[in-house]
Amino acid sequence: MTAAGHNGAPHNDDAVPQRFYPMNPPRFAQHEVLVRTPAVPAQPTPLLFIHGAYTAAWCWEEHFLPFFAEAGYAAYALSLSGHGGSPGRKHLDSFSIADYVRDVEAVVAELPTPPVLIGHSMGGFVVQKYLEDHQAPGAVLMCAVPPQGLMSAAMGMMFSKPGMMQDLNSLLSGGKASLETLREALFAQPVSLDDLKRFYKGSQSESHRAIWDMSLFGMPRTGRVKRTPLLVQGAEFDHLIAASLVEMTARSYDVDAHIFPGMGHGLMLERDWKKPAQQILDWIRELGP
Repeated sequence: MTAAGHNGAPHNDDAVPQRFYPMNPPRFAQHEVLVRTPAVPAQPTPLLFIHGAYTAAWCWEEHFLPFFAEAGYAAYALSLSGHGGSPGRKHLDSFSIADYVRDVEAVVAELPTPPVLIGHSMGGFVVQKYLEDHQAPGAVLMCAVPPQGLMSAAMGMMFSKPGMMQDLNSLLSGGKASLETLREALFAQPVSLDDLKRFYKGSQSESHRAIWDMSLFGMPRTGRVKRTPLLVQGAEFDHLIAASLVEMTARSYDVDAHIFPGMGHGLMLERDWKKPAQQILDWIRELGP
C-alpha cells in the first residue's frame, strides 16, 4: 500500500523509517544542508546532492531525499554559498566554481565516510572539479555542464531558444524570469501551476563569476575525474544541456550516457522523477558498500 508524503513523494508503508532534519544539524552550521536519514542504521555510504544554477538544496527535498532515505541511505543536500539558506547571498557574484568546490569539501569533511556525489547541471560541473583532487565511491552527473564547458550549450540556446536565454540572463543579473521560461527550461512533462509557482519562488540569481568559470576557465581534467566510477544521465528534451552534450560528457569519461525519453532538464522535479532516481539507486547498490 502506498501513500503520499507531505511533499507529494510516494512512500511505502513497509519502507525504512526515516528522520527529516528541516534545519541544519549542528555540524553543518556554515552551510544550509537538508538531511534525510533512515531511523534504522543506514547503508554505510552516505549520499551528497549538489544543485545547479539559480536554485538551492530544496530541489532535492521535493522527491530525491525522501526516496533515498526510504531506501536506507543517509541523504544530504547542500546549498552552495550564496544559495538558499547558506551565507553569502549579498556577495553571490564573488563566488567562483572553486568556492563551490570548497563548499563540497567542507560538507564531505563532516560526514562519517566519503559520500557518493550526485550533481545536477552546474552542480555536476562542481562535482567534476571536486573529483580532480578527491576520490569518491561514485559520482552521478545529471544533465551536467560538460567538461568542455558551457559555450556549446549557450550557443545552442542562443539559436534555438533566444527568449529563454534572454530571461535566464535577466535572472543571472538579479532580475526575474517568467513562469513560462521556468516551465520550458525545466519541464517536458506536465507540471501544475501551484508547483510551478513554488519552484519559481525558490529560484534566484547566480554568480556571474561561476558562469564565466564554466565558460572559459579551468575546465575539468578528465583523466583525474575518471578515477571515480561515474553514472551520466541526461534528458531527451533538455533545452539547457542538450542530450548531445550529455553524450559528449559520457564519451569524455568512457561511460554510457543514459538519456531519459520525454523528460526535461529538471529530472529530479519531473513527473517521472522516479525513473532517474531508481537508476541511480540500482547503480549505487551495484557499487557496493
